Amino acid sequence: MIDMHHLWQGEWLGNDEVEQRLASLDSFVHLALERPLDRQLVISACDRLSVALLDTESSTHARLRETLLAAGSDPDEVTSTLTEVGLFLRREDLERKVRRELGGVDAGRLARPDARTPVFEAWVPVGVLVHVLPANSATVGPLAIVEGLLAGNLNIAKVSSRDTLFTHHVIAELAALDPSGRIAEHVVVLRFPSHNTAWLDALCTQADTVAVWGGEQAVSSVAEHVPAGCRLVEWGPRISFAYLTADSSTDPAVRRALAHEVCQAEQQACASPQVVYVDTEDTSEVFAFAQQLADELATLSPRIPRQEPELLEQAEISNVTMVAELEAHLGMTRVYSDPAGSWRVLADSRSELRTSPLYRTVWVKPLPRRQIVRTLRPMRRYLQTVGLAADRLDTAVLARSFLATGVLRVTPIGSMLESYPTEPHDGVYALPRYSRRVSVRLDDRFVTDSCLDDLVHAPAATTPSDSPVMTKDDFQNMRVEPRHAELFFKSGGSSGVPKLSVFTYDDYHEQMRCTGEGLLAAGFDPAADRAMNLFFGGGLYGGFVSFFSVLESLRAVQFPMAAVGDYAAVAETIAGHGVNTLFAMPSYLLRLFDAGANVLREYGGVRKIFYGGEHFNPRQVQRLRDQFGIELIRSAVYGSVDAGPLGHQCSHTESRVHHLFTRLHTLEILDPQQDRPVGPGEVGRLVFTARLRTGQPLHRYQIGDLGRWVAGDCGCGRRTPRFELLGRFGDVFRIASIFLNYQRFVTIAEEELAYAGELQIVLRADGNRESVVVRLDADRTPPEVDCGATFLRHYADLREVVDTDGLLSFAVEAVRPETMATTPGSGKLRRVVDERDLG
Repeated sequence: MIDMHHLWQGEWLGNDEVEQRLASLDSFVHLALERPLDRQLVISACDRLSVALLDTESSTHARLRETLLAAGSDPDEVTSTLTEVGLFLRREDLERKVRRELGGVDAGRLARPDARTPVFEAWVPVGVLVHVLPANSATVGPLAIVEGLLAGNLNIAKVSSRDTLFTHHVIAELAALDPSGRIAEHVVVLRFPSHNTAWLDALCTQADTVAVWGGEQAVSSVAEHVPAGCRLVEWGPRISFAYLTADSSTDPAVRRALAHEVCQAEQQACASPQVVYVDTEDTSEVFAFAQQLADELATLSPRIPRQEPELLEQAEISNVTMVAELEAHLGMTRVYSDPAGSWRVLADSRSELRTSPLYRTVWVKPLPRRQIVRTLRPMRRYLQTVGLAADRLDTAVLARSFLATGVLRVTPIGSMLESYPTEPHDGVYALPRYSRRVSVRLDDRFVTDSCLDDLVHAPAATTPSDSPVMTKDDFQNMRVEPRHAELFFKSGGSSGVPKLSVFTYDDYHEQMRCTGEGLLAAGFDPAADRAMNLFFGGGLYGGFVSFFSVLESLRAVQFPMAAVGDYAAVAETIAGHGVNTLFAMPSYLLRLFDAGANVLREYGGVRKIFYGGEHFNPRQVQRLRDQFGIELIRSAVYGSVDAGPLGHQCSHTESRVHHLFTRLHTLEILDPQQDRPVGPGEVGRLVFTARLRTGQPLHRYQIGDLGRWVAGDCGCGRRTPRFELLGRFGDVFRIASIFLNYQRFVTIAEEELAYAGELQIVLRADGNRESVVVRLDADRTPPEVDCGATFLRHYADLREVVDTDGLLSFAVEAVRPETMATTPGSGKLRRVVDERDLG
């Protein structure tokens, strides 16, 4: 049977088949690179594999565990390996890694780093990334390939012929969790010996970057095959050591932790201590400490499973120990060792750093702090981790000294082999080394474009699912992990009952950046506009705080005034400081332009309005344009406190039409009565699923709005889908055995009465008779028209139940706007106020 120990784009192959494919490697490369790899697809698959690896009962865990056990690995080491890989692959840690290393989870988008200029930059794959992997670490292979996938590359990994197939199997499991097949397309794992230079030549010829793990000799041998212009990334071996001040060297807890670091992983990790330095010049203190450390090893070492060194490694240990024993006759060294040969402490009076033969063999040396830089700097290219035991002030001083020598990590003794998500490796981040930073500089034709990719393609707008639709109650009852509950926003809601929405800061800032991009598309110019934030900052503070962050992300000039009730002061500030753009709710803006009409009309400098929370009707828009010279009135964003930003407008969208924020959400439009998609042009419930949301994940969340898809291409050129908002579920209310629609009343008022004010409907019940009262702004209601008769004449269902059936009373009231009911905290108009006692 052919030995299948190569994984080629999802297929297990033998040597002969690999030989054939290497002969036409360029064709495989071109096909893979023509199909870009989506980073979120990789992260989602990794997260699913993480869950399986950390579940000891899963079949995936069992298969990979058996792979390592069959290769002779220690059971405890196998558990540690699977746990390490599983933790690395968690979604939140991978997203944090991408944000930290590349600046954002969507770093591959050609987007503006500065919204004030039409310059677009992105991190894109290098192309073909060849990994030459080490044989001494089971975790390096799969994790290195995942880093290459996160950067979007086609990854070709060379595994040592002495290594197991663990890397192959982890990648195979990962690819199986990606139904698109893209991950499989972007990975080849080959196991062959280093002397097979023909295969290595074939790989390096196609490579754009070669990443080598190993010593100087390994790097040098691979470098011979790397063509000119190909980036060579070296992940070389490093030396780590411990450093103890005089006080800490007498602490038994420190010695126990240090002994454990020496035994752990047989010092095979780069972060394992090979030398222990004591802050002293007194050789007797060094020898005394070495004896105490030996006592700790004698107690601890038998409790930790041991890996026996191979013959050559044992020979090196014997040679180093023998030399140290000979030098002991000169008073230069002392050797403390286990009679059974499981550990050795080599005390040396000389400070120079030297490597250990490993396998629980550690040097103990003196190093006064004033000599740290002079002694260690010659080895700066090889230094990695210092395990430091010192008091608080000494820690700060010594850490700086060690960093000056070339050390890359400083950590407490006891955690030298531990790491944290996003920690740099060997002093650098991996993802920028596996990527290219590219730029596109364009002209003013692109001044409203935040991302060139939106003109080319967009992620899928809809992701149908069989899972139940999430209601607002489901959302509010969702349990949020405490580590994800970083930012809380209060939502008033149409009922006025306060609720809280929870975000991580990462999610929040990603959403605010996205909202800023939508503002550019809608016509806001951060290079020229002077903006005033007039959203409410009191009880319902989300809008005000969010748009402060949005404008900050755009680096726009802003005046964060909030929706204060002193309209005269706001108008004076606008005029006095050259504000030309206002952000606010329509109801507040209408009152502001009424109260400050003289000042604002005389100033005449307000040119743009971006509104949220409500809509302007056409009459209101026309009045603002005619009387105050407003040139642009558009939605600032379509969204909500609980779901975040959902859509944005552009220069070609009508008042209720928005482009979907495909970076953040997918959208389904479902039948009002059944959980099935509506047909083209039909009205349905808007149901959103969040792509990026850690704190409170939204899956098929029913936002409470009605809408429909807008067919065809948008004149702005963006390929992101559009939808039209058509009111709230609550806009449709049942009374006197029929359903009436708030929006129908608004349309009649605008078209038949030329009405441009606020409209509120009050539902009442007196005995067995119910009534509908339409409240209009007294200052805007035409006195010469019978408004009640107009509504009845143009709303057939209303007329039938009022005049024909006599089941309902109907009236129109002209009132002051401030007497209309609003939601507490926000001032948002309550469209339908139900005063009936429905039991």
